[in-house]
Amino acid sequence: QVQLLESGGGLVQAGGSLRLSCAASGSTFRSTAGGWFRQAPGKERVVIAAKVWSSGNTFYESSVEGRFTISRDNAKNTTYLQMNSLKPEDTAVYFCVNRRTSLGGWDDWGRGTQVTVSS
Repeated sequence: QVQLLESGGGLVQAGGSLRLSCAASGSTFRSTAGGWFRQAPGKERVVIAAKVWSSGNTFYESSVEGRFTISRDNAKNTTYLQMNSLKPEDTAVYFCVNRRTSLGGWDDWGRGTQVTVSS
């Protein structure tokens, strides 16, 4: 059984930085792509960053492009989201996701980590 565990969330002042980590475990774990969603209070869960590891093709939602960076350490089976120049509107629960094959949607979801940005 595959599990994704996020860490690195917390409270930060506007303009600050955080790095979220998503550690994967499970003997059957495979990853062709990874991503991050977020859900702010009263809003839908939306994808903000995603990357296909083999090609390097990357997507960033417009509000985070240029400030957030998705990356991966294969040796550690860990995906990261570096978040810089944080804004109060970045406050949300952040979820990491994993795609095991080259087709279809996201196969694995983490439980989320809270990020709160104070003004």
